[in-house]
Amino acid sequence: MPELLAQASALLPQLQDLRRRLHAHPEVGLDLPRTQAEVLTALEGLDLEMSTGVETTSVVAVLRGRHPDRPTEPPAVLLRGDMDALPIEELTDEPFRATNGNMHACGHDLHTAGLVGAAKLLHAHRDELTGDVVFMFQPGEEGYNGASVMIGEGVLDATGTRAVAAFGAHVHMGPRGVVTTKPGTLQAGSNVLNITLHGRGGHGSQPQSAVDPVPALAELVTALQNMVSRRIRTFDPIALSVTQLKAGEAVNVIPASASLGATVRTLSQESLDIVRARSKQLARGIAEAHGCTAEVDFEVQYPVTVNDEAETAWAIDQVRGLLGEDRVEVAPYPIMPSEDFSFVLQEVPGTYMMLGARRTDVPEERQGDNHSPFVVFDDSVLGEQAALLAHLAIERLSQEL
Repeated sequence: MPELLAQASALLPQLQDLRRRLHAHPEVGLDLPRTQAEVLTALEGLDLEMSTGVETTSVVAVLRGRHPDRPTEPPAVLLRGDMDALPIEELTDEPFRATNGNMHACGHDLHTAGLVGAAKLLHAHRDELTGDVVFMFQPGEEGYNGASVMIGEGVLDATGTRAVAAFGAHVHMGPRGVVTTKPGTLQAGSNVLNITLHGRGGHGSQPQSAVDPVPALAELVTALQNMVSRRIRTFDPIALSVTQLKAGEAVNVIPASASLGATVRTLSQESLDIVRARSKQLARGIAEAHGCTAEVDFEVQYPVTVNDEAETAWAIDQVRGLLGEDRVEVAPYPIMPSEDFSFVLQEVPGTYMMLGARRTDVPEERQGDNHSPFVVFDDSVLGEQAALLAHLAIERLSQEL
């Protein structure tokens, strides 16, 4: 649809301005008052039904189609953009870099601006909409499960009927403008493992009189890695990274307890069940061997992100038609980052996509990656991001006639 792309290109400067304002003032978690205000201001003047969240600073906007063939019980499509940042000190040289100790290091500022762009495009094309569109501006993706909060507050039924399809796009360090996705499992589920080993503290010079949990914890870190390679099927991989270790404060004191924290990414219920059971078994066995006890907490955070097979095959064809054959890649295998859009896709069939936003004017070794304090994104993709989401909404609604 060349007209949509041309209109999106004309919107690009104002979308970049919005994205850079959001980038300069990142907010973390479920409470994003400044970001919410920016979105509400950006959507002013559009004929949208607006509502804001109760338990979070979300924004839900509903656009009613005006196509003459729109049925009395019109279908709805949901488009989603997450809005929150990470607690990372930004170390880029961007003129609009953040200075408040937080950073849009995962590109959610682009997701928000891109969804605003889609709303503006679809508003201009509402006479072509044979149904309604829900715009889901979501806080709290980075570990706060904002998607479930919004689902609980009714976003999937915001038009009065359950959405028939849901779409979202996430920027990453792929080639600029290339859309990557796949039918079926796209991203890993996210889980958090916390283990505390309890011993008996004592003087660092007399370990024989104490029950030292530190050697046991060190052994457990290695054993967890061996467990992954020996208990999980090669073709159903998981990623287990111990990212936190805590013990005593003084070098001459054996602490009474020591703990670790790990992120565990899984691609199936089978591997999740295995790693949950085996990690508890391993921690308790090693603790007992050292005379300690183990306290194990395994939290299932986000489920596996699974794209609907039929919706995604259709969406891939649509993206090829809009942007060109060379702008779409079907991923050969899933990726291990996690995403709470998975909760939406458990309720509504749909597709999540990765959109390449690698800069060509910055050396690759200085660009970082998602979640890096050095990451920089090419926000010239915003126009195409907006057009992509708008195009999917228009065409998907027409499929319901």
